Amino acid sequence: MTDEPLAADMGTTVPPANAAGGAGNAEAARPDAGRQDADAGRQDPDGRQPDLSLVHRLRQPRTIISLLLPIALLGLFLNNLPGFKLEELPAKIGAANPWLLLAAFGVFYLGFPLRGLRWAILVRQSGFPLSVRDSTEMIFLSWLINCLVPAKLGDVYRAWLLKINSTVSLSRTFGTVFIERILDLFAIVTLGIAAGFVSFRSGLPADVQIVFAVGVGFVILLAAGLLTMRNFGRRILTRLPLPHRVLEFYDRFEEGVFASIGLRALPKLIVLTGLIWATEAMRLYLVVQALGLPAVHLGISGAFFVALSASLLTAVPLTPAGIGIVEGGVVGLLTIIYGLSPNDALAITLVDRAISVLSIIVLGSIAYAISPKRRGLGVNTAAAPG
Repeated sequence: MTDEPLAADMGTTVPPANAAGGAGNAEAARPDAGRQDADAGRQDPDGRQPDLSLVHRLRQPRTIISLLLPIALLGLFLNNLPGFKLEELPAKIGAANPWLLLAAFGVFYLGFPLRGLRWAILVRQSGFPLSVRDSTEMIFLSWLINCLVPAKLGDVYRAWLLKINSTVSLSRTFGTVFIERILDLFAIVTLGIAAGFVSFRSGLPADVQIVFAVGVGFVILLAAGLLTMRNFGRRILTRLPLPHRVLEFYDRFEEGVFASIGLRALPKLIVLTGLIWATEAMRLYLVVQALGLPAVHLGISGAFFVALSASLLTAVPLTPAGIGIVEGGVVGLLTIIYGLSPNDALAITLVDRAISVLSIIVLGSIAYAISPKRRGLGVNTAAAPG
């Protein structure tokens, strides 16, 4: 990879006038185009351009520590914990069925165009004709960032990619990314609870009951937060001593959140979200089947429960892609709740994470090197329905 900015000149980059359908002309006819263009030309409050160079980020000590420390701690933990026989892992993994592993890989990557379609719908609902191909590419690049840099900066980077490649305001784009994450959290909790009830027909373990209670409480809090934002958000902010620019940002953010989630689009968004998380669960299920471990009987419902629980752990922004945290959590779930041997659980976890993290780093680096999106060369609005 070259040391080029992830987002080129933030304050001045605009899509070229003749870029595949003329994004500028499409937006000029909209009544709020002037407001969005004004927002697009703004810099940070201190007047400087933020440095989003990927190589620069990777050279920062805190990024290096966030990558290496959890891996080292996890290795020490596994090496010294009774029950783990690391020398047996290569044979277990090497005996895996390559065709089932390829199927797990394919199912996982099927999730990206589904995610791209969902985000494209959200962005179109907010007024910009984003194509599925462009949205999928930007999501894939953002996943690379999440796999290399902590603090979930990939979500910020995705919003910024759309901003430098179109006339959509950054704050409104953040709104579409935010509501997408809300849909994901609702789906994870709902599908996880359903999978848990199916998986534990004979009775829910106490630990699982606690997880369910936390999940239900979290969904209630999310719903209450959205209702508050919708009905009282701006009223609350106007009573605080905040700069007018903050209120403008909030207005566009709220518009991105609620304009993108209209009632007509909601059923399609719900179905797409369910399919997206089904790909995550099926990836894990196929990995288990590929390894052919005789003592492992996880089932599809168990795969859903473990995969969705792992996805919640990736939300902890301490390490890139939850490295160290997710592996420990998944091994713990498989051994404590499902009774797998430590070695079997670790083999499943390592192969699954190789597909969901390592392959993203390899293929995402290639995509990053050749993608025109990171250079702000515009999106193909002609390929997107209006």
